[in-house]
Amino acid sequence: MQHILNQTHDPAARSWVESANAPTCDFPIQNLPFSVFRRRHSDEAFRGAVAIGDQVIDIAAWASRAGLNGIAGEGARVCAQPVLNEFFSMGPSAWRAVRHALFAALHERAPSDDRAALEACLIPQSEVEYGLPAQIGDYTDFYTSIHHATNISKLLGLSGVGANFKSIPIAYHGRVSSIGLSGQRFRRPAGQIMLPGEDAPIFSPSRKLDYELELGIYIGQGNAAGEPIALDQADSHVFGLCLLNDWSARDIQAWEMQPLGPFLAKNFATTISPWIVTMEALAPFRLPLPRPHTDGKPLPYLDSDRNSTTGAIDIQLEVCIETSRHQAGNLPAAQLSLTSFRHQYWSIAQMVAHHAAGGCNLRAGDLLGSGTISGPGQSEAGALMELARNASEPVTLNTGEKRSYVEDGDAIILRGYCEKAGFARIGFGESRGEVLPAKR
Repeated sequence: MQHILNQTHDPAARSWVESANAPTCDFPIQNLPFSVFRRRHSDEAFRGAVAIGDQVIDIAAWASRAGLNGIAGEGARVCAQPVLNEFFSMGPSAWRAVRHALFAALHERAPSDDRAALEACLIPQSEVEYGLPAQIGDYTDFYTSIHHATNISKLLGLSGVGANFKSIPIAYHGRVSSIGLSGQRFRRPAGQIMLPGEDAPIFSPSRKLDYELELGIYIGQGNAAGEPIALDQADSHVFGLCLLNDWSARDIQAWEMQPLGPFLAKNFATTISPWIVTMEALAPFRLPLPRPHTDGKPLPYLDSDRNSTTGAIDIQLEVCIETSRHQAGNLPAAQLSLTSFRHQYWSIAQMVAHHAAGGCNLRAGDLLGSGTISGPGQSEAGALMELARNASEPVTLNTGEKRSYVEDGDAIILRGYCEKAGFARIGFGESRGEVLPAKR
């Protein structure tokens, strides 16, 4: 998939849905992210939706009312299903056709008949609830931020990042069953912990529960087993991105992860946002990948001129915390960090190409986690372990409270958006997860 700009990126384009034209709107006509929804408190089946302003579009209903034909009609009609896997599997031509047809029908200059057909399929976001947009077959979590890796290495007293970090987009396979949508509430996890100065572990609720700021990467078209994905073709296998919180129990992780990696420390909850922002919507925000020349080139299957010049994406990412005191006092959540995905050492295309390089077949709806996203500054850290320097420098909130790790009753909120002069602001919505006390 080429990162080509077209009429759907026109910053001057406005919609007849007035809420989509607000300067700070997450979902202008240039965005058009996908999810699945149903009316709140109903027994309706979930079905595909696109966001515009403060409304959702029932995609299949629109296709029927508008008499949509061709690949756009075919793509829109399969969105009547409760998950979007089949639509994902249709590939970039179908994704593009549906996006462009919606853009035309939503434009302020759309013919009156087109507008009427679409207007009948709008439902306020305040009246709906969302489901997981895909049946996620497999979930793989990466480790791709050089700044996060460096920070963690220093906190653990290591001499530097692992010897393989600059050669391989490192990853492990995660747990699908505990992936939940924004609004997920989960109990504090428990596991084996080796306390300092002790010679035997205990079984206990985690005392060092942390978040990890990540992006979720949805696979669109898959690949056959044994067939690798070329680096410059990898983006065409990605449908789009969401926000992802890879909750982590640091004390459990420290004891259990050798030699195979984390298990109970990560398998209890992963929180994602409901809306998937397409790769086409993100095309204006591409940047060169920030790999220093002094690091040398990666192996040929992970290297191309195109990836070097357009592999990064400038997505602004914010982490906030809302404590019980915030909620009781109706106070705004406290910002913990603000960073950008453009700092990531490995690109999305490199993650996908490496995942398939050994013969693994990726499937429509598979989810990849980008790995914790941290920037070069202390205020750009993507985890509380980094911000509070492993509890040695607790973070002071706007309520006067201090946090070294996430406490019971705390909610962590992730937000994301893209901004660039000459283009419309593209938002991701938010991912919110709340910690409940451990089960006793």
